[in-house]
Amino acid sequence: MEVNECISFIMLNGSQVLLEKRSEQKETDPGLITIPGGHIEYGETQVQALFRELNEELNVVPTEHKYLCSLYHPTKELQLIHYFIVSAWTGDITAQEADEVKWYALNANQVGIAADSIALKEVERVSRYL
Repeated sequence: MEVNECISFIMLNGSQVLLEKRSEQKETDPGLITIPGGHIEYGETQVQALFRELNEELNVVPTEHKYLCSLYHPTKELQLIHYFIVSAWTGDITAQEADEVKWYALNANQVGIAADSIALKEVERVSRYL
């Protein structure tokens, strides 16, 4: 089975995380609350994809980011999601592709994808070291 690499960005503002409500028309995970992100394009590095997707999805540029972990997410395709924590950025956050983006308490357990839930628990677990 082919593995499709993706990038997701955990936008942190103190003890809050920015999550998106995906459009019902999305092919993958329609209508779910998720950590924003997207596919890594051919020839692109993870960090290049992070910058591109942040611009496409939220209209911001990261100024502080750190790799967190990589997790598999089986959907209509097998995704390997590389999670990055973004703790500072320039620009005003605006939802470009999702129905809505909103700040949630980091421990609110709102996400509809198991991999995203694990990644957020990992943020909580290692946050004192970040």
